[in-house]
Amino acid sequence: MVSARETAVCAIEAISNAGGKASRDNAQVWLDELIWRDFYLQILHYFPHVLGNNFRSKYDAVVWRDDKAEFAAWCAGQTGYPIVDAAMRQMNETGWMHNRARMIVASFLVKDLLIDWRWGEKYFMQRLVDGDPAANNGGWQWSAGTGTDAAPYFRIFNPISQGKKFDPDGAYIHRWVPELRNLSGKDLHEPWKMPPMMQRSVGCVIGQDYPAPIVDHKFARQRTLEAYKATKG
Repeated sequence: MVSARETAVCAIEAISNAGGKASRDNAQVWLDELIWRDFYLQILHYFPHVLGNNFRSKYDAVVWRDDKAEFAAWCAGQTGYPIVDAAMRQMNETGWMHNRARMIVASFLVKDLLIDWRWGEKYFMQRLVDGDPAANNGGWQWSAGTGTDAAPYFRIFNPISQGKKFDPDGAYIHRWVPELRNLSGKDLHEPWKMPPMMQRSVGCVIGQDYPAPIVDHKFARQRTLEAYKATKG
C-alpha cells in the first residue's frame, strides 16, 4: 500500500530531477492525475449525492433520448466511428482504456447520442479493472458538463478529428477494429465516405463488414446544444 502523499512527494522529486522537458512534463501530468483522483474523492465525501445525481442540479432538466439500441451499439463498439469503437472494444476485452479514449467515448455517448451519463458510468464500472466510484463519477460528470470543474456543455468532441489527432497512423484502430485493417489516412477515420467500389476493393463494405455511423455528428452536436440550452429556460 502506498499513500497519496508519498506518491505526490515522489512525483515532485521526479519533476525537480527531470533530465529534460519531456520527462518533466510526464511527471507533472502524472501528478495532475493524482490530484484529480483525490479531488473527486473529496467531492464524493462532501457531496455524496453525486452518485446518481448531477452535481449541478440545473442540468436535471436535460431531456435525454436514452435510445437502448444506440446504447447497445456503443457498448459493443459498433457505432461506425472507428476511434470510439476501438476504445470500447479494448475495454470490453481488457478491462482498460487510455484516459483520452475514455473522454472520447464518454463525449460520444452523452453529446452525440444524448444518452444519460449515468448509463455510461454504470457500464464503465462493470468493465474497468481500475474502476473507482469517485473518479468514474467525476470523469463522467466532467464529460457531461454536469459536474464540478466540468467541461462546459458546449464542449463536444468530434470523434473524427479526435481519431485523426490521437491515432494518426491508425495503429490503435487497426488493433481493435480489424475490419478496417486495410484502410489508412482519411479513409480509416471516415470509412463511410469511400466510394462503393473502393469499399469492395479493401474488403470493407459499410453496412455489411462495418457499420455506418449511427448518428451524424454535426446534427447530433446541434441537437445536444439545444437540449442543454433548454435547461436555462
